[in-house]
Amino acid sequence: MKKEFYVIAFESTHYAIMVEKKLKNKYKVNTIPTPREISASCGLSIMFEDESLEDIKEELVRQNLKKDRVDIYKVIRLNSEKKAERISWG
Repeated sequence: MKKEFYVIAFESTHYAIMVEKKLKNKYKVNTIPTPREISASCGLSIMFEDESLEDIKEELVRQNLKKDRVDIYKVIRLNSEKKAERISWG
């Protein structure tokens, strides 16, 4: 079974909490532990589905976030295989 979703990974917990507060009232997002297939300094990430990708990318740009502190990944899980692809934003 194939499952795909998107994750915003952060350099710090401070950034994760700040972005979560700004996104949770506008989009369907969940705070999750950072998936193992993603290397990030922070153990918290924000997960969301495909239908919100473009809107969330635009929101991150509007918030003037530093691109070296925030990354978006598409996470693909197919049976036991897992991979994360970094998505360009901004």
